[in-house]
Amino acid sequence: MRPLFHPAIEDVRPEAILHALSDPERAAIFAQIAGGGSGGTCAAFANMRERVIPKSSLSNHIKVLREAGLIRCERQGVEIRNHSRCSELDERFPGLAMAILNAYGWLPGEVKAD
Repeated sequence: MRPLFHPAIEDVRPEAILHALSDPERAAIFAQIAGGGSGGTCAAFANMRERVIPKSSLSNHIKVLREAGLIRCERQGVEIRNHSRCSELDERFPGLAMAILNAYGWLPGEVKAD
């Protein structure tokens, strides 16, 4: 299996974060991941905000969040667990990700899957 790309925190760019969180569905997924300490699988985010997200779209959203440096994904058997990189991001860009979520009116963990 091909390894997943995760940028080093020094390589994370603010424009990548802004792009990744400019989509409301991706921002909702990130808010849910950031609020869940254990990390979730893609299937956990399929029914966000009263709308079913197709698997291919969900996979792409996770990829954009990962490549922007917002989340870290780990393979565990056949599943991929997603964890936020909030602590690393706050050291590099204090408050940026949370300010964007607050602009949507969300706090980490507030956006629930149905």
